[in-house]
Amino acid sequence: MKHQSTDRSLAAVQSRHRRIMYLLAGGLILTALISLGIGRYPSAGFTPLRILLQDRTGQTIVMQLRLPRIITAMLAGAVLAGSGFVFQMLFSNPLVEPGFLGVSQGAAFGAALAIVLVGYQTLLIQLSSAAFAVLGLSLSFMLARRFHFGGWILRLILAGIAVSAFFSSGIGLIKYGADPLSELQEITFWLLGGLWNIDTNQLLSILPVTLGSLILMFFFRWRINLLSMDDRTAHTLGLSPVMEKRLILFTATLGTAAVISVSGLIGWIGLIVPHLARRIFGSNASVALPGSMLIGAIYLLVCDTLGRSLFTGELPLGIVSSLFGTMLFVLMLSSKRGLGESI
Repeated sequence: MKHQSTDRSLAAVQSRHRRIMYLLAGGLILTALISLGIGRYPSAGFTPLRILLQDRTGQTIVMQLRLPRIITAMLAGAVLAGSGFVFQMLFSNPLVEPGFLGVSQGAAFGAALAIVLVGYQTLLIQLSSAAFAVLGLSLSFMLARRFHFGGWILRLILAGIAVSAFFSSGIGLIKYGADPLSELQEITFWLLGGLWNIDTNQLLSILPVTLGSLILMFFFRWRINLLSMDDRTAHTLGLSPVMEKRLILFTATLGTAAVISVSGLIGWIGLIVPHLARRIFGSNASVALPGSMLIGAIYLLVCDTLGRSLFTGELPLGIVSSLFGTMLFVLMLSSKRGLGESI
């Protein structure tokens, strides 16, 4: 009787999780459709798609401007939230996020350097920021192998802090020497984050990496539960914890680098959204990781839609995301569960 009761309880929980997942997927689709109709053509506010698509200008705006931007926002939110979930599980730390290993600051340094050297050329900024993001990850791993203090996770944390501080100093030097009338403004605006310059070409340029990152993280979700345990325990279960952790972290970081290369710095998603997912689905990564991706996609899409529609001038996405992120952060810390108990 006890086993039957346990089985029924487990089945009820799984059924509830499936319903929530379907609701999130439906909510994402609905949010995307609404966002397609929000803008300033033919008038400020929401215009039904059937009206927008009746003339050539409306078709151009929807298909070439809004649709690539909306898809990019969903991909970026899913990657940042999924990567944040992976980082927090593997490091057993509720306060880490995708830019943890010097990735975000490396990407920002690469973008600032490109702006100073070649001007605001989107493709070169994208390539430079992606290259330095990967360099930040590589430097973190190289330093971690050379450090002789603590275990591998602690060494990686310390290396990431050092690399991030190094690139932050570099950004400060570049801003100090930049032309205040042109380059400094462009650097500052890029660092605030935004999807205002997204088109089909930019979407296609990051699509393989972001989709590949999401797919690999999704298929590794079963092993993340085991890899979050002690390395010795994971090894006795037939895993190669060090190699597999490196692979998953590298996958998450590459996806993050691709997103940052076109969006600039967007904070708080990788920190806050995984906690929301764990509160809804529990700590089981097989369910909570896909849930985190869906919530992240909805979150960033809503932030981007608000940022481009609330005022005549567009609000930087990083500001909107940080505003809502800090509000959620305060609410979570004020609750009885806090943050640490969600891991």
